[in-house]
Amino acid sequence: HVQLVESGGDSVQSGGSLRLSCSVSGYTYNCIGWFRQVPGQEREGIAVNNREGTSTYYSDPVKGRFTISQDNTKSTVYLQMNSLKPEDTAMYYCAAAGSCLGLESTAWIYRGQGTQVTVS
Repeated sequence: HVQLVESGGDSVQSGGSLRLSCSVSGYTYNCIGWFRQVPGQEREGIAVNNREGTSTYYSDPVKGRFTISQDNTKSTVYLQMNSLKPEDTAMYYCAAAGSCLGLESTAWIYRGQGTQVTVS
C-alpha cells in the first residue's frame, strides 16, 4: 500500500519560514516533487528532485526561496520555504514518480493528501 503523507503546514506571517515533510511508504520513487494548489486555480509544480539529488528544478516564483531535499534512509522529502509571501498560500502536495522529466513532463504516479500553508 503506497502512502505519501505531508506534514508541516501552518499559518505564518509574511517573511517567515516553514519546512514541509513528505513521508513515502510502499514505493521506491526515483523522482519526487512538490506542488501547490489554490482553490479555483490549476495545480502548480514548484520543485522536483531525482532520488540521487543530482537533478533539481524549481518554478520561477519559488526559486531562491524554497529548497527541496530528501533523506532516502527515511524515505522522507522536505521542502524548506523561506521568505514566505501571501501569494504562497495554498495546499501543498508531494508526488512521486518512476523517473524525472522536470516539472512539466514527469508522469506522477502517487500523490499525498496535502498540507495547508497560509501566509498573512
